[in-house]
Amino acid sequence: MNRPPPGEISYENMCFLVTHRPTNAALNKFTEDWLFDDGAPPSNQRVDDWLNLLKTKFREKPGCCVARLGRAPVLVALALIECGMKYEDAVQFVRQKRRGAFNSKQLLYLEKYQPKM
Repeated sequence: MNRPPPGEISYENMCFLVTHRPTNAALNKFTEDWLFDDGAPPSNQRVDDWLNLLKTKFREKPGCCVARLGRAPVLVALALIECGMKYEDAVQFVRQKRRGAFNSKQLLYLEKYQPKM
């Protein structure tokens, strides 16, 4: 099976690595697992957890977060929106690195999302 290469998305002091679905053998290499239904937007609690992780990781010690194609782009777009990017620009920015990111339900969610930080 051909897997697309990971897409690195960097903005300001943040760096995200969006990968294709990991194999079972590689799954243990992923330190954080931010599950929510595939193809759906994240719950309010998941967004709050994500924003808390961003505050910790990127304010105290800038680095990379690793995530996957289906749900990860939504979380990356949320981070970009929280940094002041318009949702359309965040979607385009992510799609430059990960073609096919976002479905219509996720796009609607991002369009209506109001920054919390």
